[in-house]
Amino acid sequence: MPSWVRFAIFFTVFFGVIGGGHFFLYRRLVRAVTDDARLRRIGRWVIAGLFLSLVVAGPVGWVLRSRFSDAINAVAWTWLGVAWYLSITAAVLGLSAFIGARAARKPAEPPEVDASRRRFLARAAAGGAAVASGGLAGYGLFRAYAPAEVTELAVKLPKLPRALDGFTIAQVTDIHVGPTIGRGFLEDMVARVNALKPDLIAITGDLVDGSLKNLGPAVAALRNFQARGGVAFITGNHEYYSGDEEWCEALASTGVHVLRNRRVSIGDAGASFDLVGVDDWSGPDERRYDLEKALAERDPERAAVLLAHQPRNFERAAELGMGLQLSGHTHGGQMFPFNFLVGMTTPFIAGHYAHQGAQLYVSRGTGYWGPPFRVGAPPEIVKVVLQAS
Repeated sequence: MPSWVRFAIFFTVFFGVIGGGHFFLYRRLVRAVTDDARLRRIGRWVIAGLFLSLVVAGPVGWVLRSRFSDAINAVAWTWLGVAWYLSITAAVLGLSAFIGARAARKPAEPPEVDASRRRFLARAAAGGAAVASGGLAGYGLFRAYAPAEVTELAVKLPKLPRALDGFTIAQVTDIHVGPTIGRGFLEDMVARVNALKPDLIAITGDLVDGSLKNLGPAVAALRNFQARGGVAFITGNHEYYSGDEEWCEALASTGVHVLRNRRVSIGDAGASFDLVGVDDWSGPDERRYDLEKALAERDPERAAVLLAHQPRNFERAAELGMGLQLSGHTHGGQMFPFNFLVGMTTPFIAGHYAHQGAQLYVSRGTGYWGPPFRVGAPPEIVKVVLQAS
């Protein structure tokens, strides 16, 4: 299926669902709580305007990157997160109010009394939804920008030379530099990673959401990474939306190991292991996941660490001798209850997994995508300590 067809289908479904959600919000938060025609009209225009901001934010930010477009994106994505929680809480509280009104209704009760009670309960539900969603949104916004948690993981890597016992890898992933994540965020992240004193730094995809022209100055902060084994990078699905070849060329020019279905040796002549990197599954045929190509003519007696943006294919990678796979992509769900929805598409949501002696760690991500919220899935920087088995 051509990429433009996939995009068309995605955006049609996306905005169809979002449009339906805004109509629901109008019904529950405006129409259900007032009969005043003027207030209803104002409510329609406000909700329609917020929906329109979502429609135009992406194209405007992509074509015309400026403080104005960044502000539109910030408003639009923040509103989307708020709308998500408003919809959930309004649906739950609205259903409770409906059940309560039906239970309290008396057969001989005048219609106007019943209508008054229903209006009161609708207003109470709307107010409760506003308070609950406001609290969740406030917490989520704070957590998205708060310092990422450091998760330290000790991994026994099969065939790792004793001389490399204790070798450390700092993983960052799903940063999504773009309209609402800029250089300041990256500089803070780089400082926190450097404080871990890693031997190697791995960026496992979805670094950017935008062109090199627009985001190059912000991403330049990564030049301050410090690790004796250098920095490795693989593509995520969002790199293909942002110009994967241009970004990979730019990163490679700064000395980053850009691993596009290939491997490099980490260490020295006395002790080393293979660092294998694969492209994301989302790319075109010539630039997509090809583990067999990356492993061509590899010595199977060497220890190997695989960097793969998506955790899928972990079992196959384990069978091919990858002792450890580092992935991201899922964001751990990012915003409750998306973790349950993510769990319906993959068994690897976040954390540590094992298969036939091989291990997988799926990071929750260091940044965020879309709404600047994290609820139930705090951002993380992963420090992996390799141990000789």
